[in-house]
Amino acid sequence: MAASICPRSVTHFRRKCLIFRHNRGFSNSMKLRVAAHHYEEVNNAFNAAFHRPIVKKLSFAIRHARACSNVSHDVVGKGTQLTRKRAELSDKLEDGPSLQDFIIASNQSESVYDEDLTQEPVPYLLRNSTEARNRKVYFETYGCQMNVNDTEIAWAILREEGFQKVDDVLKADVILAVTCAIRENAEQKIWNRLEYFQALKKRRRRNQPPLKVGLLGCMAERLKKEILERSKIVDIVAGPDAYRDLPRLLSVAHSGQAAINVMLSMDETYADVVPVRLNQESKSAFISIMRGCDNMCSYCIVPFTRGRERSRPISSILEEVRILSDQGVKEVTLLGQNVNSYRDTSEATYYGHGTAPDTADPSTHLARGFSTIYKPKTGGRRFADLLEKVAQVDPEMRVRFTSPHPKDFPDEVLHLIRDCDNICKQVHMPAQSGSTEVLKRMRRGYTREAYLDLVAHIRSTIPQVSLSSDFITGFCGETESEHEDTLSLLRLVRYNYAFLFAYSMRKKTHAYHRMQDDVPEEVKQRRLREVIALCREGMAEANAEQLGRRQLVLIEGVSKRSDEDLVGRNDGNIKVVFPDVKVPCSISDKSYSTSLKPGDYVAVHIDSCNSQVLKGSPLYRTTLKNFHRTEQAADAWHSAEVNR
Repeated sequence: MAASICPRSVTHFRRKCLIFRHNRGFSNSMKLRVAAHHYEEVNNAFNAAFHRPIVKKLSFAIRHARACSNVSHDVVGKGTQLTRKRAELSDKLEDGPSLQDFIIASNQSESVYDEDLTQEPVPYLLRNSTEARNRKVYFETYGCQMNVNDTEIAWAILREEGFQKVDDVLKADVILAVTCAIRENAEQKIWNRLEYFQALKKRRRRNQPPLKVGLLGCMAERLKKEILERSKIVDIVAGPDAYRDLPRLLSVAHSGQAAINVMLSMDETYADVVPVRLNQESKSAFISIMRGCDNMCSYCIVPFTRGRERSRPISSILEEVRILSDQGVKEVTLLGQNVNSYRDTSEATYYGHGTAPDTADPSTHLARGFSTIYKPKTGGRRFADLLEKVAQVDPEMRVRFTSPHPKDFPDEVLHLIRDCDNICKQVHMPAQSGSTEVLKRMRRGYTREAYLDLVAHIRSTIPQVSLSSDFITGFCGETESEHEDTLSLLRLVRYNYAFLFAYSMRKKTHAYHRMQDDVPEEVKQRRLREVIALCREGMAEANAEQLGRRQLVLIEGVSKRSDEDLVGRNDGNIKVVFPDVKVPCSISDKSYSTSLKPGDYVAVHIDSCNSQVLKGSPLYRTTLKNFHRTEQAADAWHSAEVNR
């Protein structure tokens, strides 16, 4: 028999059942009295159908009350009145309502649903308060590119609620710092900055609304209540998955209370939030495609501050790419803590059930010689699927991605990078260490040999590829011999650039619980200096190989060092500086010259370099497609001349 559910009855019954779930502090006699007191109310509420979980709660409530009714006379207390009440309750429970009493036939009147079921607003949450809205908010962003994108998401949410953004902290009513927790130095910067915010609070005039300070992001998630307890300056604490709650948190803070929400989510990706770019003039943009990390490297705090991996649907990412393309953006960077483990499971046909048997391969694709600490993930559209579709949106838009894990570079991803002109030939390969033993303690899932094999495979698959990496010096138990392994890896690979840090132990990590931070700080810093020096040597050698070549450069703007120079980046993400002069409009038409501006592609002849920058002469303005077509034709002509 079809049944209908009365939402009001469901809510009423759920509240009554909570009495039995959360009364651990009650004595048995008190439980009995509560059951007797509310029995009639509960019975009268059962005038509609209930789904299975609610019926289970009913059964639990009845069983619990029956157990209370069987409490011995000595525990409940003496007296014939209580004995009589217990007997009456037992009779009522025996003759109580059954499942049939809670079901309404589908042909009954629908008038039961005509009542207004709108929830009453909670009085202390002044989300729509005109005083809390229309306030001026100032953002400060620290840390990685994900935090930049988080700032844009937070601003998009607040703008919808009527907040105004200012670029001067002295004009702000609300200061929001998007924080980083990856290293201790990053957190110390925030603590120092809070002292300045405290001074601003004290200087606030009485006729102005009180200045509110909020910490968002990873540091907020990691330290939680400690921030509110240690620093009375902070009014709002919001973790990376709580940005939707910012308007409510700000309203609570406006009423004079401290507000905190650091709950991690298993599914929050902000897929429906279109970030508002902080720099509308920039021709580059970041797009977050997934959040969280499942790798659980022993040194890393990210899984504890950003939660488990979850990916945005491909459709929402492509829509954001189209919007950016319409705005004139020429380069997008796909972001994620483990960006190339992207897996869109939003469509049922990609779980492995709806795909054809001869083409479906639902298991996780890993690079050869790499492993994970988690079970292979099945189903979903993978990173290669997304990368290909993003590249097809606008052939004149460059596509980059960061930060990947070396394990997630199957051949299909490498071939796609090689074959698509607008996917940059630049691969970030975080090694972290050159020692197999250290990598094992780090729980990275590969050996030194497997990493070097992957580097060789990438370079053979993608000619002229630019490689970058991350390294940590002084990890727990690192010996001088293991440090030498890292130095030798740097000599062998010779990266185009790298990000280098001394180890900083983080609470909650595997290393914090199982290892000793036993490398002295001075040793960490000495090893870091050695790694930096050697890395710069390799970068200078790699850049020297570009001398005499033509590079396609996307112009970013005027150089910071000279107003007479422009600066941009080549395909390998290396900075290129060149004079700001007029150039031919194309390689085929040199009769007309034009000035260059941010967002233009220009062919540059590389004349000199150092470890950080390439310097050259602009040749002509071009497009991405025309440049690669010209270069391919030149390569074909050169090959023919060599073979002649």
